[in-house]
Amino acid sequence: MRIIGSSGTQITESNITQLAKNNAERLTDSSNIKILDELNKNTDQLAERLRGFIRDQVTAFKKKGVVLGVSGGIDSAVALTLCVQEFGKENVYGLLLPEKESAPSSKILGAEICESLGVTYEEVPISPIIESLGIYEKKEQVIKRTCPEYDARIHKTSLVLPDFLNQGLLNVPHIRLIKDGETVGKYRLRANDYLELIGLQGVKQRSRMLVQYMYAEQMNYVVCGTTNKTELVLGQFVKYGDGGVDLEPLADCYKTQIYALAKHLRVNEEIIKRPPSADTWSHYTPDEEFYWRMPMHIIDQLLYAKEHKLPLEVTEKNTGLTRDTIEKSWRHFDRVKDTTEYIRAAPPVFYLGM
Repeated sequence: MRIIGSSGTQITESNITQLAKNNAERLTDSSNIKILDELNKNTDQLAERLRGFIRDQVTAFKKKGVVLGVSGGIDSAVALTLCVQEFGKENVYGLLLPEKESAPSSKILGAEICESLGVTYEEVPISPIIESLGIYEKKEQVIKRTCPEYDARIHKTSLVLPDFLNQGLLNVPHIRLIKDGETVGKYRLRANDYLELIGLQGVKQRSRMLVQYMYAEQMNYVVCGTTNKTELVLGQFVKYGDGGVDLEPLADCYKTQIYALAKHLRVNEEIIKRPPSADTWSHYTPDEEFYWRMPMHIIDQLLYAKEHKLPLEVTEKNTGLTRDTIEKSWRHFDRVKDTTEYIRAAPPVFYLGM
């Protein structure tokens, strides 16, 4: 994933560290900081800077407009709205990219926001791509090995991890079976089966990006990404999938800030109220149940406090968590960041003469 700053410079690990240091120095009286207030302030200025960034990058690429995958989620809704405000509806093209396990509301809400903004859009189902690779069949084989009672005709499935705040460092993934909206079974996944499922699920995001670039190149447009800072720090995106884009305007905005932007931009209230999810399982699984393992407002405050090196007592006051839980969370973030570093890294390039 290539991240570009508002000045047009590429953001590297050292840049991020220096920015965090500078920001920490500006926080002169950290004992009185209210983290959520910090995250939610100056939203109008933030929107203006984001529009300027999008304009500068599209101009630098010498492209005519923007293609964007519209998922019905809050990130793509905010990015789409900013693009339309900057370039006009005639220079933005929306793509609805459902597959057979997508929630029906994803397509409905995606179409609604495109129509409300006057954006031309097209629905391109990616199920044929996924089926051609046998992804659904292979996924069912893993689930059947794990869940003896699984019946695709009556069960929906999701992948979940233990709640971090209640179960701590336990990091054991489970397949959950749902029948008629109720959980009827929960089965622990073996490590190899978990890795196989993650690899199979990643094909969905990579298939969507394949379609987006097909359209972008035909139209001489850029592909705009929708990854936010919470996702970026935790490696919550697929390399060469939703991470394989031309620009990432939201990558320095925590998820909490995305919600503030959505309200400022008057995004559809149904989208704002919808729990965020990758939407790749037959049962709609919120990010809080798998990626984050804690409520959004808590994880963003913890990440913000860690980035700005806020004292433990200030973090305790803001989050309501114990010192021990905060320290465990920060160690957990470090481990996740280390294990997902390869996702954020550009591929190493060999140069003659090095």
